[in-house]
Amino acid sequence: MAKIDNMDEATARIEAALYSAGRPLRIEDIIRASGTESRTKTLGLLETIMKKTKTAFKALEITTLPDGSYVMQLKPEYSSTVKRYASKPVLPNATLKTLSYIAYMQPIASKQLVETRGSGVYAHLKELRQLDYITHQNVGRLKIYTTTEKFQKYFGIQGDVEDLKSRLFSKVRKTASRGDKNNSPQMTPQITTETK
Repeated sequence: MAKIDNMDEATARIEAALYSAGRPLRIEDIIRASGTESRTKTLGLLETIMKKTKTAFKALEITTLPDGSYVMQLKPEYSSTVKRYASKPVLPNATLKTLSYIAYMQPIASKQLVETRGSGVYAHLKELRQLDYITHQNVGRLKIYTTTEKFQKYFGIQGDVEDLKSRLFSKVRKTASRGDKNNSPQMTPQITTETK
């Protein structure tokens, strides 16, 4: 690719990359998209774009995630407003269910995840690790999973793990109570612990 010296063109390329990616981009990807071949120039342009986005848009933001990647996204407070208009989810439903189960039950062992979510959970864990939404620690032969700071920032969640759990529990209760009013059957999670 030819080096781009026109800063307006480089700016447009960065905007296009962030908009079309639909996922966080590493700085190396943004440098490549800008065509400047310069980290310093690209970071300067990115900073300018972030400032312009803050003033020009009320519902959109470009934010830096904890791993240093950048994402153009809808501000978390507008997620419920546009939910019905979104065409493609961030994650497939099954993977999203696994992620929410990890968020609610963390720290959680891989064994318990497989028992609860089935053997397809391995593919979910791989995808979630690649997106850096979860991390694990090895404890003997077990892997213990927790969510990451990137997960919290991307999904607009603030606070510690206990706060996250209480908010998830309250959301589940609200959804269940709405379901009772509509006389629709509800699936309630059955959590059992076994000692062998």
